[in-house]
Amino acid sequence: MSLGGGGGQQQLQQLSQEIQALEEEKEELEEEVEELEAEKVEVDEAQEALEVLETGSTVQVPLGGDAYVRAEVQDMDEVVVSLGGGYAAEQEADDAADVLDEKREALDERIEDVRSEIAEVEEEQEALEQQAQQAQQQMMQQQMQAQQQDGE
Repeated sequence: MSLGGGGGQQQLQQLSQEIQALEEEKEELEEEVEELEAEKVEVDEAQEALEVLETGSTVQVPLGGDAYVRAEVQDMDEVVVSLGGGYAAEQEADDAADVLDEKREALDERIEDVRSEIAEVEEEQEALEQQAQQAQQQMMQQQMQAQQQDGE
C-alpha cells in the first residue's frame, strides 16, 4: 500500500468520527425538541383548565409519586403561576392566561430555533458524508493504480 493510501484511511476515520459526533448532537437536539413539545402540552392543558374550571369544580391534584387527591377549587379568580427560576406568583386568571400565552410563544420560538440547529447539523453531516465518499473513491483509485504498477 502506498503512503497516500494510509493518509486516506486516516482521513476517512476522522470524517467518520466527525459524522458520528454530529449524529449524537442531532439526537440530543431532537430530544430537546421532544421535551419542549411536552412542556408545551402542559401549558396547553393549563390554559384549557383556566378556561373550563370554575369555583367549586372538583379536580385531581397530584401529590407526587403518581398519587392524586380530589379537591374542590375554592377560588378561580386567583391562580398561582410559575414565573421561572423557582418563583411563582398569585395572579388574576386573565393575567395567568397571559403568562401561559407568553410561555407558549417562548416554547414555540425555542422549538423553531432547535429545529433550525438540527437542519444545520444535517447539512454539515451530509457534506461530511460526501467528503467521505470522495475520499474512499480516491483511496480505491490509488490502490488500483498501485496494484497495476506492482503488476508491471
